[in-house]
Amino acid sequence: MTMPSDPQVKRLTMPIQAATANRKPAVVPTPVYMRAYEVYSGVHGPQEAMITNGCRGGFGVGELVAFLYAASFPKDQWRVRVNEALNGINLESR
Repeated sequence: MTMPSDPQVKRLTMPIQAATANRKPAVVPTPVYMRAYEVYSGVHGPQEAMITNGCRGGFGVGELVAFLYAASFPKDQWRVRVNEALNGINLESR
């Protein structure tokens, strides 16, 4: 996947929706985020705001896991694999 030419995307990290112990914004390396975005785009259609301006704060942790999991399967299985992963995720910290 090629990254858009928007200069904001040429960052080393991208935001995700997660709490950090030191209250700094949670981030992941841009190549990791872009792999998840590739699957997101294949399942839901492209939404450049997700990669150019931090739309909704980036992916949630569960979404990130689900999209990265699905990425290891053929593209025609992505939707099913994303749903499979999301159905099995429990992120409660109790």
